Amino acid sequence: MTRHPYFETEGAVAALAHRGFSREGLENSMRAFQAAVDLGFRFVETDAHGTADGVAVALHDAALDRTTDRQGLVADLPWSQVREARIGGVEPVPLLEDLLGTWPELRVNIDVKAVSGIEPIATAIERTGAHDRVCVASFSVARREATVARLSRPVATSAGTGEAAPFFAAGITGRGVGRTLRRVDALQIPARVQGARILTRAHVSAAHRAGKQVHVWTVNDPGEMERLIAMGVDGLVSDRADLLRATLERHGRWA
Repeated sequence: MTRHPYFETEGAVAALAHRGFSREGLENSMRAFQAAVDLGFRFVETDAHGTADGVAVALHDAALDRTTDRQGLVADLPWSQVREARIGGVEPVPLLEDLLGTWPELRVNIDVKAVSGIEPIATAIERTGAHDRVCVASFSVARREATVARLSRPVATSAGTGEAAPFFAAGITGRGVGRTLRRVDALQIPARVQGARILTRAHVSAAHRAGKQVHVWTVNDPGEMERLIAMGVDGLVSDRADLLRATLERHGRWA
């Protein structure tokens, strides 16, 4: 099994608070990340983008429109304008560097959402020395690898779509999984695709035999959490950090 420091969970299931934890519509705010930390979470998940002047921000969407009181694409705006936006009308958009620096022990799963974020995200990781406690992920293998190539030390990595798709084909037979996932430490996949469950116990076992972890997102139903725990997954990503902690505690898998 993968031994990068990011994955050291002492036998527990890695519990990732998706965009922090907020029941008030304040996703990806420092308040939401603080709420996850206060709940005892050691892992959080965030997407990240780069501003027009090369500053990495922890934000899910490419645009400010949905979650903040401002409009426009992050990649088209300088940080001086993005910093004026307020998530839910009250919380500023956080710098990725602030997320990494505020809680020095917190492990952060970073999804590189656009080409504009590659250089700024790498810079934020370098400036905070967070290499041992970040996992760099992206739907795009090229974006992930371009980010990792700019780092001075290895970080944990997760498969992109171009690696996950062949994994599901290979995982049925168990053959070729190691080759398919040779460049990553983990496979992070959705709980369902078009409403259908796609992950099987055979897939999890095949990934484990290849030394790779399996994390599933975004799981908000306790029954589904329990099913995946029983299947042997290594991590769960959830909007409902409160329910995830309670479920893991019930099964003795909370760190």
